[in-house]
This record gives sequence, structure tokens and C-alpha cells, in this order.
Amino acid sequence: MALIVVLIIIMAITVLSIGFLSRSDVELACGENMILKTQMDYLAESALEHAKGLILNPQDVASEYWAGAEDQQLVAGSDDYYDVAIVRDDPNLCNYFINCEAYRLKGGQRIGSSSLTAKLRIDPYIAYWQSGNQPISSQVTITGDVYCASSVQIQGMVNGDVFAAGNITGSGVVVGQRNESVAAAPVNSPGLAYSDFYPQYYYNGSGPYTVKELSEEEYAGLPGPGMNNPASVYYRDGSLSLNANIVINGTLVVKDDLTFDGNEGATVAITPLKNFPALLVGQNIIMLNNNLTLSITGFAQVDGHIDMGDKTGSSINVLGALYVLGGGIMNTTGCIVEITAAPDKAAIEIWPEPGTAQRWSPAAGAFFKGIERQ
Repeated sequence: MALIVVLIIIMAITVLSIGFLSRSDVELACGENMILKTQMDYLAESALEHAKGLILNPQDVASEYWAGAEDQQLVAGSDDYYDVAIVRDDPNLCNYFINCEAYRLKGGQRIGSSSLTAKLRIDPYIAYWQSGNQPISSQVTITGDVYCASSVQIQGMVNGDVFAAGNITGSGVVVGQRNESVAAAPVNSPGLAYSDFYPQYYYNGSGPYTVKELSEEEYAGLPGPGMNNPASVYYRDGSLSLNANIVINGTLVVKDDLTFDGNEGATVAITPLKNFPALLVGQNIIMLNNNLTLSITGFAQVDGHIDMGDKTGSSINVLGALYVLGGGIMNTTGCIVEITAAPDKAAIEIWPEPGTAQRWSPAAGAFFKGIERQ
């Protein structure tokens, strides 16, 4: 009887012990899963920051903007990976939709994952800068943020925020916030000068290369990139008059005034190579005829002012950013001016000297909206 009782007690203890061991294994597995989930959550958040960093620095990618990649690693040689997929909003080019998935591979199988979706908005983004107190007329439409180094009267349309060193007045439409008496601009001016590109320049850290010098009047048929001018930089040492339909696939630098006096309907289109500015004018841009069109894709800097001359049907279209550092846009009656923010097109990377890159972007920051974990 005693032996039977002892065996029953031993059996009960064994059953209880097996139960405790099984429960401990389950708790240990739950703990490991919780650790894995936490690690994948943080890795997915790192993927979001990776996307944000490259969107704010488009100079680091060969395409217009980073569209994402698969099998990325935060720690090389680990079993943890993440995929990123990015789609830019259209027509608001300052918004990006980002999807990130972090996971761990074991034996070729994903044993854990965490997904995040978010909308990234670049803000502020100074698409238009003017230093003078010239009113922004009703003929001007700006999609992006604006900075004025003095007081400004807005009669046109600003689909963004306005920052001004003085007061903001006028009956125009400002979709965003009006920020008056700001101590400094949200971003610095790039401070480009014609001497950055003349008599020679560097491209992708190599060179020097020789610019293509232009005569006082130029026509269609400018050459494209070549061995001695890979960035297609065209320079005029003085004032330049453009008087025909011209397509410039490169950078135009004019030391003094740039005038447009072509026949009615003439169009000048400027598109630079990636990371180079589109247009740099040392003094003023002047329209001298009706129905002229200046189309700029990229960053344009005018050290003086822009005089539309009240020329009926004339227009300026900028996809990127326009900085008028000596004044503003004047005499726009009957004209159209449209400026649309495009972060990847306006970002700059030039080399004042070999091995030393100078970077600039109109984007001053970015923030995430509507982060959702799946």
C-alpha cells in the first residue's frame, strides 16, 4: 500500500512538473515572439526614416526620387531585412506615400514581420523667394511655400504657407499659414554665382570642364552634353537675348540681363541635368514681346528682378523653385506666372573644387502624417 501511495504521489508530481515545463516553454516562446515583434516594429520605423532621409536628399539617388528598394538591411550580415515602396503624390509633389515591411528570414522563410504605411510631407518647402516688396499679383499662382525678405502684398494664389520678414497684406488666397515678422528664412539662399561655372566647372567631383560660351544673341540648336562639357553648361559673359524657340538641356548662366524678344509664340525651355541648377541670371529677366513663354524645370536664381513688361499672353512656368533675390516679379498685367514645388528637381549638388561638393535644397524639413501599423 505504501509503495502504491508513493507511486501515485510521484506520478502526480511528474504530471505537474511536465505541465510547468510545457507552460514555461509557451511563456518563453511568447517572450521570444514579443521580442521579435518589437524588433521588427523598430526596424520598420527605421525603414521610414531611411525613406525620409533619401527623399530630403535626392542628390543621393540617380532617379528623380527614391522609389524604394527590397531586402535592405540596417545591420549587414544579420537575418533582418526591410522593403520600402514609395509613390509620389500628383499633383502635390511635396507629398509621398510610403509602405515599409520589416521581416526576419530563417531558412528562407519569413518568421516575423511588421508593416507600416505613412504619408510624408515636405514642409516647409520654399518654392518662391523674393527679396523686394513687390506685390505678388493676381497673375501669379504658387504651389508651395513662399518667403519674402520684407513686407509683401499678396493678390495672387499661394497654395502653401507664406513667411515674411515684415507684414503680409492683400486680398489674395493663402491656403496655408501666414507667418509675419520671421527672424530668418526657413532655408538659406543657395548663393550661386556665375563664377561657380565660369570659366570652368566640376561635375560629379571630376574635371575641370569648359563651359560653352554664348554670343549676344543665340538661336535654336544648342548642343547637348559632350566630353568637354558633360553638364551642358552655357554661359554668356554679359547680357543675352533669346529670340527664337530654344530648348536647353543643361544649365544657362547669364552674367547680366536675360531678355526675350522673339516672335510671338516663341518658347524657351530649360531642363538641367540632375542636381545642377537650370538658370542663373546675374541681373534681370525682361520680356520684350507678347505671347512669349519661359519654361523652367529645376532651380532658377535671378539676382535682380523679373519684368514681364505687361506683355499679353507671356508666361513663366517653373517646376522646381524660383528665387528672385533682388526684387520680385513686376508688370504682370495680361501675363501668367506659375511656380510649382518639385523637391527632386530643385535640389542642387555642385563642386566649387574637386572633391568638395556643395549641396542645397529648398526643403527645410519633413514630417509623417497618418502612420498606420499593419
